Amino acid sequence: MTYSQLKRKEVVNTCDGRRLGNVCDLHLSDDGRILALVVPGNFSLQTLFKPEGCVIPWSSVVMIGDDVILVDIGKPA
Repeated sequence: MTYSQLKRKEVVNTCDGRRLGNVCDLHLSDDGRILALVVPGNFSLQTLFKPEGCVIPWSSVVMIGDDVILVDIGKPA
């Protein structure tokens, strides 16, 4: 699977069914393994110059389907 295929998929939290958005970046190890997915946070003027995103550890990925990535990151506090 390529990055361009991965970034087209929507990320959904299985705990509460919340749509988190699409993958915008990856954290990679030195040997090229995916360590985490990065999904952009909500856009606002406050986050314009300090972008926030949700970093999802690769171990939290439950399943990658045809058009969705299911993750288990628990309920937000």
